[in-house]
Amino acid sequence: MSQDHIGVFDSGIGGLTVVQALYDKDPNLSIRYFADTKFFPYGDREQSEITDRVIESAQVMVESGCQLLIIACNTACSAALEYLREYITVPVVGIEPPLKPAAQNTISKRIVILATEGTVSGDRLAKLEADYGNDVAVDSIPMPGLADMIENGDIISEKLISKLKISLQKPISLGADALALGCTHYGFLSGALKQVLPKNILIFDPADAVARRALDLIKENRLLQLSTYKNDIQYQVSGNHQLFNLAVNKIRASGGNIPPMTRGKFMDFKGKRVD
Repeated sequence: MSQDHIGVFDSGIGGLTVVQALYDKDPNLSIRYFADTKFFPYGDREQSEITDRVIESAQVMVESGCQLLIIACNTACSAALEYLREYITVPVVGIEPPLKPAAQNTISKRIVILATEGTVSGDRLAKLEADYGNDVAVDSIPMPGLADMIENGDIISEKLISKLKISLQKPISLGADALALGCTHYGFLSGALKQVLPKNILIFDPADAVARRALDLIKENRLLQLSTYKNDIQYQVSGNHQLFNLAVNKIRASGGNIPPMTRGKFMDFKGKRVD
């Protein structure tokens, strides 16, 4: 019988920032991580294709014992979150760019959102801007290729830092003092952003808020029988395992935080068991 666990889904390695936030709060949680690396990146795919893959993956994860599912991908949430909640029976926690806390904490009344092209053009970000961005200037900056660099383990190279400098130069010069990370991959960029941003700029990463919400739901609904010992995170990817491991090791070596993980038996989104 499958062990009850939290399921975390992302298109790639970025959702491990959410897993780290969960692990920091309770290392005894049983977590299974699924990354759809075979179809990474999601940002340039059709919304219907993203929706189909997310729903199929979620159904398999629930069948394996997932009691709460976190969709740790902004593009996937923008495309599929509302549909997903109609199809599966466990609570689903989504993620969105932290525009609201950025808008609430800016002094200059100008904020920046770094996100993928899919998120910048999506309905969820537009709604966030309509709901919380009326009193502030919002610069939503699409970052084509940035998530790809991180997916390959690059979180601090000169090329990456140059890309950030070029993209952030204008909003910084206009006085922006709050930065919202609109892609979970970008949570690995704290070291690079420190080299690029003035010290007064606040950075808002959604991973911690998502982890808190998930833990609240677990307690409220008594979803899991929690263990009393530390658990490694089991993971499965739909693409190349060796490339995934290589990226994880490169990010760790560059100072990025990733919790201990073991490759366990899991079902990929096509229903094939992987040893």
